[in-house]
Amino acid sequence: MTSNNVPDSPSEEPLDAEIVPAPDFTPTVQAPSFEDVTGYTESGVPTFDHIRDKIEKRAATAIGSEELAAATPAATQIDEAMAKRDEAAKKKLDEIRKSMRNK
Repeated sequence: MTSNNVPDSPSEEPLDAEIVPAPDFTPTVQAPSFEDVTGYTESGVPTFDHIRDKIEKRAATAIGSEELAAATPAATQIDEAMAKRDEAAKKKLDEIRKSMRNK
């Protein structure tokens, strides 16, 4: 074959091939909607996704704060002090109840 893909001799037959058009890969870019950006409809109503995200963020913050607080030595001391206080309060309440029955 020569450089322009023409057969040099009659023994080289051209190949029959189907011509397939190239696919259109034009990317489409779509801007996010007002609701996606702000979390609110144009009339000012919060979207369900916005509310759910807000609740999940608050719950995660609360759980994280609780875990951090429980991990400190001061938290352990406070828990022990509260347990002692609760026990003392329960004993005092039982004492008051007994004194009320005797009257």
